[in-house]
Amino acid sequence: MTMALNIGSFESILAMIVAVLFAVAGVVNLSGLGAVKRDFARWGYPAWFRFLCGALELLSAALLPGQQTRVLGLMLTGAIMIAALFTLLRNREPFGHLAPALIFSALVVVTAAARC
Repeated sequence: MTMALNIGSFESILAMIVAVLFAVAGVVNLSGLGAVKRDFARWGYPAWFRFLCGALELLSAALLPGQQTRVLGLMLTGAIMIAALFTLLRNREPFGHLAPALIFSALVVVTAAARC
């Protein structure tokens, strides 16, 4: 028995991967694990901004699995990644910080492209 992977299922798989990654990022931001609190302060953001980012990441993760809400989820994840990349570049973060953001961004773009 062969299982063909069509574009719709490929898009759904990518959307689920992005949703899981953004859910994890949201939990990390909300909990302040590791250097998250220190990083947000070093970047000049108020303490509440980390909670806003975490909530938006969780919201985007919740929107991505549904066919009806996926476009909104992709738009939100795209906006989040633009802001994250802007922050990292503006603060001249090392490639170790930039690489995950670039991978997340690439996954969002590929998922959006698979939708077209």
